[in-house]
Amino acid sequence: MSQDKLNLLLIEQDVDFSEKVGEMLRRARDISAEVVTVGSLEAGLAALSGEIQFDLVMFDVCLRDGAGLANVYLIRARAPHLPVIVAGDSDAEAMAVEAVYAGAQDYLVKGQITPGWLERSMRYAIERYQMDRTLQAAEEKYHSVFDHLVEGIFQTTPDGKYLMANMALARIYGYTSPEEMIQGLTDISRDLYVLPGRREEFVKAMQENDLLSGFESQVRRKDGTLIWISENCRAVRDVQGRLLFYEGTVEDVTQRQTAEEGLRKSEALYHSLVETLPQNIFRKDLEGHFTFGNQQFCKTLGRSLPEIVGKTDFDFFPAELAAKYQQDDHTVLKTKKPYDTVEEHQPPGRGKIYVQVVKTPICDADGNVMGLQGIFWDITQQKLAEERIRKANAQLAQSRKELRDKNKEMEDDMRMAREIQLNILPQAYPLFPRSAAEPESAFKFTHRYLPTGTVGGDFFTVSALSETQASLFVCDVAGHGIRSALVTAMIRALVEELKPVATDPGQFLTKLNLDLCSILKNTGSPLFTTAFYLVAETLTGTLNFANAGHPKPVRINRQRGEVQPLVGNGRRNQPALGLFENANYVASQAVMDPADVLVLYTDGLVEVHNRKEEMWTEAQLVASLQARAQLPPDQILDGLLAEIKAFSEGSRFDDDVCLVTMEFAGPAEKRD
Repeated sequence: MSQDKLNLLLIEQDVDFSEKVGEMLRRARDISAEVVTVGSLEAGLAALSGEIQFDLVMFDVCLRDGAGLANVYLIRARAPHLPVIVAGDSDAEAMAVEAVYAGAQDYLVKGQITPGWLERSMRYAIERYQMDRTLQAAEEKYHSVFDHLVEGIFQTTPDGKYLMANMALARIYGYTSPEEMIQGLTDISRDLYVLPGRREEFVKAMQENDLLSGFESQVRRKDGTLIWISENCRAVRDVQGRLLFYEGTVEDVTQRQTAEEGLRKSEALYHSLVETLPQNIFRKDLEGHFTFGNQQFCKTLGRSLPEIVGKTDFDFFPAELAAKYQQDDHTVLKTKKPYDTVEEHQPPGRGKIYVQVVKTPICDADGNVMGLQGIFWDITQQKLAEERIRKANAQLAQSRKELRDKNKEMEDDMRMAREIQLNILPQAYPLFPRSAAEPESAFKFTHRYLPTGTVGGDFFTVSALSETQASLFVCDVAGHGIRSALVTAMIRALVEELKPVATDPGQFLTKLNLDLCSILKNTGSPLFTTAFYLVAETLTGTLNFANAGHPKPVRINRQRGEVQPLVGNGRRNQPALGLFENANYVASQAVMDPADVLVLYTDGLVEVHNRKEEMWTEAQLVASLQARAQLPPDQILDGLLAEIKAFSEGSRFDDDVCLVTMEFAGPAEKRD
């Protein structure tokens, strides 16, 4: 970090604490700071509007004229460019998490602040805020690229409603904005496709392959005019394989369709018109020999038809042009598609000219290619005019190519991240003992994984340490998206390397934290990562576990009818992973009774708001589990998720959600 002096605005009503902060910063080794202290929120907001340019704001969560953590929003509204640190007397884990999610960069407990801790918090707050601003700029750049693409991009529901569209698609369909298009096209089958049943054909093809390329249809624009489009599409499914929506691209191919239709009509009138047309018309066999030429073609070559038939391009044109003509012929014969281009031409005894050329394959009644037909005409004057225009548009064309390349790169990154995410999740659960049938296993596991985007920041794994020992690890990397997903992949690799200490949860998390700190420190990208790790014994039901800032699991004791959080032996909460290299994690113990179910979850489950801005609480979670305590674990999880979605009046969570249950059947001899 730069050694330039920082300006810190301290909003604190406790004079002793203010003096303590000033003294700590005067003793700081790596940070030089000038502290401006005010005693109220009102004075703090006024200072932010003053002449001093502050680098950081730190405030007391219990200001007399403040509103607790809501002060973060007030400060960010007045100075959105400044990172914020919250200070308070409570060392509750929930308070720290709520402060971060309110928009603060860190939360400090007043009674625990040391000079080194304060210095590190200020440095990390500024660095994390700068990193967030960089990510926000990258996201805005992505949306800019997306909205300026030439190709139309869409997402639709299976029943034919638009979820998303870009500006290019709106222009293709004759609308001024994607929003206007989505409101105007409420039923794609009825409002867009000209041919009845065409949408149903589209859906059927997608159901068969999940991919569709070059699906061409005639559609109706907003003003009623008809155009032709070509669609490329893929089906997007969730981790359980359920169809979510279709997404793809649209290209306006009206000009090409018009040309093909014109050629088909010309073939019907060929014999009556070909000899009187002013264009040059010829035919060739599969070996490139001329088999026909009309009067205009014969005139252009200065030969009679008998002198042309059986010859090749090399008999009439310069070698380099003849080679190009035959290469184009080969493309038409191989692809069986029309070829339309402008090319150089040099008739015998004349200078070079430009001609518009259209070549099409000739097929027999069985669809086998017999040769090709070509038609060309002089467009030299037009070409010269177009060349002048082309030079003027060259820079614009290059910009469009760069935009397409950048979009493809972003799509490839997202696809790679999703593949990594799916491959690191457990595909099957171990059995205890290994020889047991699944219904007879001492431990049974169930999970639900719901990422909010293409990839998520939650991860879990279940392992068999021995015939009688099971381990269960759950973690939650702050945020979601590619960055969080990559960190979960790193954690998964580190977990595999820690098998030698896997039976000791405290040592396991201590070593994992040290390794993660080393990696993130080298990358310069610290992330808030919570984790919970337990080792369970089948013979006694004993649990050894350690918690790194993670939500406490909930234990369902069916024998006693109790549902309570699983609390550790220690008095203080242990910090999240990846923040402090010297953190030492201590294991706790508990004993499960037969039929007990342990429910582990990530904080996305209890950070759901409804339209009244009321939050789903941990108390509501416990009550929901209490109501379903006697159900099988999979029904417990599905019922819980349904209840939370109903509470939020929506179908999606704001953050990634990972739920894992471990049901203890009891020792085999006791079950017998």
